Order: sequence, then structure tokens, then C-alpha cells
Amino acid sequence: MTPVHEPAEPLEPAEQPGSDASPALLSVVKGEPTPEELAALTAVVLSMGQAPQAAPEAPGVRHWVRRQQLRLAPKPGPDAWRRSLG
Repeated sequence: MTPVHEPAEPLEPAEQPGSDASPALLSVVKGEPTPEELAALTAVVLSMGQAPQAAPEAPGVRHWVRRQQLRLAPKPGPDAWRRSLG
């Protein structure tokens, strides 16, 4: 078990546990996380509360339209009829 370290300086009244000045967003109930672990956890929790960003829609791929715009005939070969417009 890791020994408990007391803070070097006394906490300000706003920083005292249970103070109403700034409510705690997270509470550690077991273990002793490092400041880096608390920062990582805080970043993850805060990022989950943000609105999701809309992903840009990719245009549909239509090779036959491109071939038509370039005035290219369908490629000859098996299933060539599928590449024709009709």
C-alpha cells in the first residue's frame, strides 16, 4: 500500500473538499491516481460531453457517369452490358 502524502501547502477555502465554491466534477473513491491519470480521465470525460461533429458526406462513386462525361464507350469484355447506359 502506498503511503498517503499530505499537501505541502494548506488548501485555500475554495479548494477544501466539500466546499460549495466549486463543485467537484470527479471523485476518486479508491486508489491514488497520479496527476497525469487524473488529467487524462478529465480530458476523456469532458470530450464525451461535447456535441458530435457531423462527418462530411462523401459523394457516391459512379464510374459510368464519369465514362459518359468523357464520352467513352463501355469497355469490351465479360459483363460489358452492365457498364452500358442502355
